[in-house]
Amino acid sequence: MAVAMAMARILRPSRGLGQAVFLLLRRPGARGLARFHPSRQQQQQFPSLDEKPQFPGASAEFVDKLEFIQPNVISGIPIYRVMDRQGQIINPSEDPHLPQEEVLKLYRSMTLLNTMDRILYESQRQGRISFYMTNYGEEGTHVGSAAALELTDLVFGQYREAGVLMYRDYPLELFMAQCYGNVNDPGKGRQMPVHYGCKERHFVTISSPLATQIPQAVGAAYAAKRANANRIVICYFGEGAASEGDAHAGFNFAATLECPIIFFCRNNGYAISTPTSEQYRGDGIAARGPGYGILSIRVDGNDVFAVYNATKEARRRAVAENQPFLIEAMTYRIGHHSTSDDSSAYRSVDEVNYWDKQDHPISRLRQYLLGQGWWDEEQEKAWRKQSRKKVMEAFEQAERKLKPNPNLLFSDVYQEMPTQLRRQQESLARHLQTYGEHYPLDHFDK
Repeated sequence: MAVAMAMARILRPSRGLGQAVFLLLRRPGARGLARFHPSRQQQQQFPSLDEKPQFPGASAEFVDKLEFIQPNVISGIPIYRVMDRQGQIINPSEDPHLPQEEVLKLYRSMTLLNTMDRILYESQRQGRISFYMTNYGEEGTHVGSAAALELTDLVFGQYREAGVLMYRDYPLELFMAQCYGNVNDPGKGRQMPVHYGCKERHFVTISSPLATQIPQAVGAAYAAKRANANRIVICYFGEGAASEGDAHAGFNFAATLECPIIFFCRNNGYAISTPTSEQYRGDGIAARGPGYGILSIRVDGNDVFAVYNATKEARRRAVAENQPFLIEAMTYRIGHHSTSDDSSAYRSVDEVNYWDKQDHPISRLRQYLLGQGWWDEEQEKAWRKQSRKKVMEAFEQAERKLKPNPNLLFSDVYQEMPTQLRRQQESLARHLQTYGEHYPLDHFDK
């Protein structure tokens, strides 16, 4: 996409977003944007339009001094926040003024997710499920953004956004069914654990290959624009996935096709074991947005209100203006990358403890609730007990269910099963007929 090398900061005041700043790289014909001139003293004055640059690939002016653009042309994109670490509102004009019941739903969704994570993580360690990924420390990014969306907005997740489904009231029984791969699993046991999906809640099934969802989400957003559907697409990914080529292709397509999409990057410090210091040299992920002509913002991902405000405003403008937005939520992955990872090999216990004890999104929101008089220690104890009971009941149910019928391995791919696949199905039937006694077939649905 042809873009100028001029940078502008857009400040759009609105309720709860007076200080939220989106960054945009000026494009030819962009409306209402001030131009930024890094070398005004070297710019030449042209008596006629004929002497100005006429190149179709950029909107710029000639200079007579050789000077390379520095990578830190935007020096340290600020981190937008609403609450401090003690749960106090910093600037009253930024308070989203959410009603008590809504804030309590945010808190209950985050804590219920945390409880489910602990139980399923332990179940994997006991050999009851094959794999799991926790969301410790990132709950605010999921729930804060989910609350700012319309329920019809389409979600493309990576693999650590279970809180979005939790906020949309996805049943615990289906979370468990998917992780156990039992007969109630909507995916019929054909996906790894934590690869959730729900058509009714507009959550596209998660795929393991990194960043493939990004260009897919852009295509879905373009379709929504063409249909004038008054909805947006939100696409979640981590800072590691932002290094994939699919991310760059998706950003460029979204900008050039002017798609109503929110790119939501959870920058949690690590791409499995690779720290951000080895992942990129620029100023994070938000700094990339202007290069594609995308409005961008960096927020405190541990501040659920900051995440809510930024997502709410981005959604409003994405629908109204048909353009993409990039939100970089700064947070920290407290847990291991997955049950296949041991993060103690590449980071210290003290580092993890700091984020767990000093700057946790759940603790921050709890402090806010206590300060408002909307929550107390008795309610906390009762809710923790109740939420654990709910999770354990769903867990025990899922464990007792049968596995899906093995024949479902071959369904839902082709409308008419091709010859090669039919032969494989027949081969499996013959094998089980001959050697079925060596398999726990009584654990599978008939």
